[in-house]
Amino acid sequence: MDKLDLDFAALLVGLTAFTGVVWAIDHFLFRAKRLARNAEAREPVIVEYCRSFFPVILAVLVIRSFLAEPFRIPSSSMMPTLLIGDFILVSKFSYGVRLPVTNTKIIDLGEPKRGDVIVFRYPEDPRTDYIKRVIGVPGDQVSYRNKVVYVNGEPVPQEDLGIYQGERSGAEYTGSLLKTERLFDVEHQILQRRSGSGFFPLHQGPWTVPAGQYFVLGDNRDSSQDSRFWGTVPEENLVGKAVLVWANWDFRTGGGDFGRIGTVIK
Repeated sequence: MDKLDLDFAALLVGLTAFTGVVWAIDHFLFRAKRLARNAEAREPVIVEYCRSFFPVILAVLVIRSFLAEPFRIPSSSMMPTLLIGDFILVSKFSYGVRLPVTNTKIIDLGEPKRGDVIVFRYPEDPRTDYIKRVIGVPGDQVSYRNKVVYVNGEPVPQEDLGIYQGERSGAEYTGSLLKTERLFDVEHQILQRRSGSGFFPLHQGPWTVPAGQYFVLGDNRDSSQDSRFWGTVPEENLVGKAVLVWANWDFRTGGGDFGRIGTVIK
């Protein structure tokens, strides 16, 4: 997942604090004295800017931290559900309200379910955001054998849909097998390569999902580094649930797909 090198959440918190403190100090300590000396005196430029920008920055901080955050999909690991260049909205409150920067949960509103597409901080490098699909929840036993997912010993049903036809940056996956996977009550599409290329896990499981952890896979099964390689996702690493595609622009090819606007992620 694309992200700024600078921690944007920390930047927003810092700017909110700075502009709010400067405006408050002037309002409560200096404004009355300034107006007493000269009723038409203008406030200092820095105070004027802080007063103007404080509510805007605060609103952005609240929306981004507690409601929704935008991300851009830079890789193919979630094709065909998410395409390279998709701009998505991630619900920040689906799995609880968390404080910005520290990511401390203050209100518990729910937990990821099998089939949810989630954004999380990569366990091996929390500075990087990943997006995958939840396959196993705490207590589940998951296996991946012969390109079939097994949850608690039961195979997840698949249905062949034919050959995938990719476009723009996804054209390299043309010829892959397109299938529907039914993960309990969630139906979604996956890709599988017909050849021997792609990523291959060190073993096929079974993996038992620990308490407070989640087992995740990419929908592009042979082109995804996921829980098969580096393990489960801790609950404290959750960022939110991917819910909507709001734009699409592939910077590699310079093209967009306006038909994807408003696509619900499922």
